[in-house]
Amino acid sequence: MNKSIYPFYFSIGALVLYLLFFVIPGFMGIYYSFTDWNSYSEGIEFIGLDNFRTIFSGNEKYVSYLNHTVTFTITTAILKTAIGLFLALILNHGIKGKNFHRVVIFMPVIVPTLIVGLIFKSVLHPEVGLLNEFLRSIGLGALARSWLTDIHLAFKSIIAVDTWKGVGYIMVILLAGLQAIPDMYYEAAEMDGSNFWNKFKHIIIPLLMPALTVTTVLNFIYGFKVFDIVYALTNGGPGYETEVLYTGVFKEFSLGRYGVGTALSTVMFLVMIVIGFFAVKWMSKEDEVGK
Repeated sequence: MNKSIYPFYFSIGALVLYLLFFVIPGFMGIYYSFTDWNSYSEGIEFIGLDNFRTIFSGNEKYVSYLNHTVTFTITTAILKTAIGLFLALILNHGIKGKNFHRVVIFMPVIVPTLIVGLIFKSVLHPEVGLLNEFLRSIGLGALARSWLTDIHLAFKSIIAVDTWKGVGYIMVILLAGLQAIPDMYYEAAEMDGSNFWNKFKHIIIPLLMPALTVTTVLNFIYGFKVFDIVYALTNGGPGYETEVLYTGVFKEFSLGRYGVGTALSTVMFLVMIVIGFFAVKWMSKEDEVGK
């Protein structure tokens, strides 16, 4: 500590702000999840696990929040990883204009999620949306759908939009992992007469596991706390068909049910701790294998 370029107390300001705006409100939220805090009464009573019983009592609304969140997380993680790996494999080779393609694929990542949601809400409009207009213009009007209001398509549409926005970020991480693989492995495989599939199975995937671990963790963390893309596209509708945990928290707070809302947030917090624990354990194991 004495040999540091900057004194330790330089970080005190940032720590104080972090405590004030993150740590203390977090613990307060956990406390309020055990109370009947609401907008209809002035007093706040401690009610133990009643809010959590409400959430896990089989109520269809809360069960749908959890199911949709898990489905969204797993599906987007698989799609982003698969498509991102495919694009990374293509762009890792000397194709013409690869830098341009990398920029184009990555650009949606830097666009704010709410902006993406508003754009695609217009694109997917059932009457004047660009997608349906395009389908009608090429004689495929029968394929035009109410992409964001049909109960069978709304959630799939959100997954598709989110995958489009986030796949570039995953591609960049996997591309960096591919570029870190020494060429001598490929050269040795070619001397042995290996085809692409054998290289992919025995060289690319094993050596890309650290990058795949990182992308999996990032995808799961993002998926479990998704809110803005759902809110911008459907606001949880139609009905409860696209509600996720954080839109559920938003709805509970808007109804003045603050205790239940903070209980949902606490459930999400515990889920994230469990995911983070196993993710760190998995990544540590991968590092030991790599060494």
